Amino acid sequence: MILKDILKDLTAGKIVGSLDIQISSLVLDSRSVEPGSLFFALRGTEIDGHDFISAAIEKGAVAVICEHIPTGPHNATMIVVEDSHKAMGQAASAFNGYPSRRLKLVGVTGTNGKTTTATLLYNLVRGLGNKAGLISTVDYRIGDTILPSTHTTPDPIRLNAMLAAMVERGCEYCFMEVSSHSVMQQRIAGLHFTGGAFTNVTHEHLDYHGTFAAYISAKKRFFDELPSTAFAVTNIDDKNGSVMIQNTKAAVKTISVRSPADFRCRIVEQHFDGMLLSIDGIELWVNFIGRFNAYNLLLVYACARELGFAKEDTLRILSSLTPVSGRFETIRSPKGITAIVDYAHTPDALKNVLDTIAEIRKQGQRLFVVVGCGGDRDTAKRPVMARIAASNCDFAIFTSDNPRSEDPAHIIAQMREGLDPSHRTVSIIDRREAICTAVAMSQPDDIVLVAGKGHETYQIVGSERHHFDDKEEVTKAFMSYDI
Repeated sequence: MILKDILKDLTAGKIVGSLDIQISSLVLDSRSVEPGSLFFALRGTEIDGHDFISAAIEKGAVAVICEHIPTGPHNATMIVVEDSHKAMGQAASAFNGYPSRRLKLVGVTGTNGKTTTATLLYNLVRGLGNKAGLISTVDYRIGDTILPSTHTTPDPIRLNAMLAAMVERGCEYCFMEVSSHSVMQQRIAGLHFTGGAFTNVTHEHLDYHGTFAAYISAKKRFFDELPSTAFAVTNIDDKNGSVMIQNTKAAVKTISVRSPADFRCRIVEQHFDGMLLSIDGIELWVNFIGRFNAYNLLLVYACARELGFAKEDTLRILSSLTPVSGRFETIRSPKGITAIVDYAHTPDALKNVLDTIAEIRKQGQRLFVVVGCGGDRDTAKRPVMARIAASNCDFAIFTSDNPRSEDPAHIIAQMREGLDPSHRTVSIIDRREAICTAVAMSQPDDIVLVAGKGHETYQIVGSERHHFDDKEEVTKAFMSYDI
């Protein structure tokens, strides 16, 4: 593609060199540059891409988009922009033929429920006979093809390439998680959204955003930038649900389980194998558990209706959907112990899961909780997580999550700062041993919740990923103890 065509949506402050040159690829890592590449010099928290401009040109980059031109001669066209991240999104969209304009692209944002909502929308639309794509924390899907996920929202170059592949394979819809990081880092710049959906917002990622207000602002910015042709569905039962849509140009629709709204849901009854809901006055049995899942399903229903799908058809497929991997996923032992594996890694998500279990568990059923907190992440939530766990179960076991570069014992010590003497707990650093201990302590009819990692099939220790799957470990423990 000719460089000037790639840049037609950008506002350049200075251009040195010709724009009438052929570009073969877009690259943000100088090590991946090949002859004919357009290189983006990005400022990061630890690395500045401007330091690698010369290396990129030496490897064959014929053009560079940057925020300032380094000193010295450069045998490449230099384009200076105010924000290289935003420019990359705009350029990637143009380079791939504006694929988001040829899809009905719906973004889902919020603290909890993004993966479930986006994935269920993908499954529902496919269940109604349509081709669709998915961009989620668990995986990326281009029609039937499943690719491993690297980020909740990938960088614009990969993202637009996947959207283009969806268009090429006949997809009409795409559902994607929109993280607060992706908004602030301009990963969604240049995309055209048909709609946006808000789940909820609780304290999370304060290690990145600094304050809760900044975190909310990042979420809100997604809705602020939606076009007037889009729809915006928000959960007004969340105290920030109305904040999200204050300045949006999109057509606003609301959902609620408690208040008058455009789309309403009521939980009629719930059990460990599902619940009976009333959505828009029609009762249906769903294979999901918990009030938080009632919100997720209602949000899915609302988005489907806004996309033009009929009420009866939407509810019919909704009743056939199954939970996303690692989201309140139940495993039953041969002798009647119920294990629940859930991705809950924030205080609010953990409280939601524990509240759901409390609503369903029978008198006499004991609850054991295995939980940890990730390393190199928000430390303020650690004592809060521990207190929530210990206050809502019979026995809590604190263990490693993904410790990363931190000492697991130090993480657990910070968690324990939230406890009081009445809490019954133990600390076991080894996560496998912690799960086995919870299972060994259980008796038939008891409940074991393993929280924090959900769908993840790895554990990050230092800079290395080791295979570790909570579901596998629970199943092995059941077999080992024959319970």
